Amino acid sequence: MTKKKFDVTKHSLVPKHLKLSDKEKKEILDLYRISLKELPKIRKKDSGIAHLEVKEGDVIKIIRPSATAGESIFFRVVVSA
Repeated sequence: MTKKKFDVTKHSLVPKHLKLSDKEKKEILDLYRISLKELPKIRKKDSGIAHLEVKEGDVIKIIRPSATAGESIFFRVVVSA
């Protein structure tokens, strides 16, 4: 009997994770006048981004529901460790 894997992205408490294109990544860094080193980190093996094909240095956009703003957007840079 094989175990069915749980898809964490379908869980109600897991926010939406999107990988930005290189163009979008540059636009975000330019808009906020920051470097990748200044972004919070997310590990490559994080279950929230396991379904995305990510590499170190990619930027992940996280969209969370917000009671006051409707939605809150956060950015994280992918790191290996």
